Amino acid sequence: MIMKTVVGTYDNVQTAYAVANDLITAGYSRNDISVIANDAKNEYAPYTQANTVDSSDDVAKGAGIGAAIGGLGGLLVGLGALAIPGVGPVIAAGPLLAALTGAGVGAVTGGIVGALVDMGIPDEDAHMYSEGLRRGHVLVIAQVPDANANKVTSVMERPGLVDIHRQADSWRASGWNSFDQERDTAVAGRRM
Repeated sequence: MIMKTVVGTYDNVQTAYAVANDLITAGYSRNDISVIANDAKNEYAPYTQANTVDSSDDVAKGAGIGAAIGGLGGLLVGLGALAIPGVGPVIAAGPLLAALTGAGVGAVTGGIVGALVDMGIPDEDAHMYSEGLRRGHVLVIAQVPDANANKVTSVMERPGLVDIHRQADSWRASGWNSFDQERDTAVAGRRM
């Protein structure tokens, strides 16, 4: 069976969670769905440890993020926090997390771009998705039979879906060429 990798880029983790949930409800295997979000503000990592909210968090925001992040842990295979060169800290769930951590933080042998290419995403697109992740977008990645790709794309199309090709055109107009894994990523006072 020929498999196809379908990627949606979203502007927040709540929308990404809803997409992953809808894909599973539609009958796609949780073992074939990944979600990865930039955690530059370190707002998600606490939910990967004990599903607790720091009492200083805004309660409504914390509850919404906690539900989505905690939900990802129950919805998809695994949930973990890690640092990716050129991106910084992320939270991830699903096969992409396994690919990144299985290769020794995946960063050494190709990082996020290499992991995406290994999942069947063309190199140029992998650079766009990696840059989108670095810039704060959330990725939902589904590996499905080729015959189901259009159905999965339909599930992924909703408010909050980012047109990554349009974004990349905008970045190129500002001088961006491709994702730079060597980019120095300073986060919360520490350098990654």
